[in-house]
Amino acid sequence: MLEEVERWLERRSWSVDDRPLDRILAAKARSGSKVSVVLPALDEEATVGAIVSVIRRELMTPEAPLVDELVVIDSGSTDRTSEVAAAAGARVVHRDAILPRLPAVPGKGEVLWRSLLVTSGDVVCFVDADLREFSADFVTGIVGPLLTDPDVQFVKAMYDRPLGTEFDPPASGRTAGQGGRVTELVARPLLNLHWPQLAGFVQPLGGEYAARRSLLERLPFPVGYGVELGLLVDSLHTVGLDALAQVDVGVRLHRHQDGRALGRMAAAIYRTAQLRLARGHLVRPRLTQFERGEHGFEPRTHAVDTEERPPMTDIEEYRDRRVA
Repeated sequence: MLEEVERWLERRSWSVDDRPLDRILAAKARSGSKVSVVLPALDEEATVGAIVSVIRRELMTPEAPLVDELVVIDSGSTDRTSEVAAAAGARVVHRDAILPRLPAVPGKGEVLWRSLLVTSGDVVCFVDADLREFSADFVTGIVGPLLTDPDVQFVKAMYDRPLGTEFDPPASGRTAGQGGRVTELVARPLLNLHWPQLAGFVQPLGGEYAARRSLLERLPFPVGYGVELGLLVDSLHTVGLDALAQVDVGVRLHRHQDGRALGRMAAAIYRTAQLRLARGHLVRPRLTQFERGEHGFEPRTHAVDTEERPPMTDIEEYRDRRVA
């Protein structure tokens, strides 16, 4: 590991316990900053309500006014995600209602990019909507450094990701310290080989991170699975390693995807890395996988996410909103 990264780990890696809520609230009051929390959601009726309820109950009260707006962006759910989120107290906005002149494409990064148009916080905090046993620490941990340290601009959560079924009690089917398969097999090797300054991030692909709007609005957003890697690499190039940080928030429990979905995620992440290495052309942005069918193994070919949205400051509607 680079000496620079070793120093960064000592200087910019913290625990959620390092910043008690009262200290964060005091810093927020002094700065006058506004905090937005965004939950991108697609068919998450089983979990989104509990997450919204915890944030409202613990971080949106007169005694603890940390979060100023809580927005769920529904990216086309076919279940009751929107109804459940609204009933729990979130403002729900459909992806297609944001910037309607520009047709939306499927993908998490698309939703995160569009969320900048319907939020107003100086600090924007992204939280995945499929988390189980959710703790408010996920929000306070990654928002805290941005409110207490003016030099920090981008903060990622780090955590254990047990591998097991979502219903396993802690002492049975969950395997501690595992999970994050695409991180270990794809993202971590890419970062260590090509962006060794980022080798200290424990969960580079984690969906829980917060950043200053002034940074996010200057970055391009890969529309799909590559968004986390893209934002991390581009933040490094834009503001430097010392402006990046990570906070240990404990354990992250969520739904695990099957191997084929992970393969598609890995291809999109590789493509995102390739663009940043050379801005080159991928000859064939397709991934072929195999499923056993009636007549043996059958190929299934999927397009790899290759589109990126421009920095939000390039969007006329966003610039007009800031002037207004």
